[in-house]
Amino acid sequence: GLTRGGARPGDEIWVSGELGDAALALSVRRGTVGLAADVMAAVRARLERPQPRVALGQALLGLASSAIDVSDGLAADLGHVLERSGVGARLRWPAVPRSVALRAQPETLQREYALAGGDDYELLFTAPPTRRREIEAAAHASGVAASRIGEIRAAPGLEILDAGGVRIELGRRGYDHFG
Repeated sequence: GLTRGGARPGDEIWVSGELGDAALALSVRRGTVGLAADVMAAVRARLERPQPRVALGQALLGLASSAIDVSDGLAADLGHVLERSGVGARLRWPAVPRSVALRAQPETLQREYALAGGDDYELLFTAPPTRRREIEAAAHASGVAASRIGEIRAAPGLEILDAGGVRIELGRRGYDHFG
């Protein structure tokens, strides 16, 4: 099966679907964010009826070097892979897939929900660049989008870069162990 411990320097980091909608729905429920009713219905479905990416997970056997469900949040779950694999990573924030609803929120909220939100149950996985075409085909066959969001590096730690290549510092719980 797929393991958390197989990521290697040079591997590309991928994620299925879109991130942050479950956290966005929780904030709406708590009254901290307001959304139009039709938009809320869509994000609430992501929270209450997540679709585990079983078909994609099966299709990635033999392609992906490591994989994990995004349940604790992208940064935390990637952290588990990095620890188990003994590697680091660089993520490109603009490449992190977000819904239209989430992109309408302030940038700080987008980052918090997409990087630390959790409960999205998307697949985060790594694979050598030579597998890119096969992964795109596997995602297409599974009916799920897959986005390349970064690279595995030998140097430890997680670095997240904005559109200008500047490091994003994330001040939320769950990032502390990347200090």
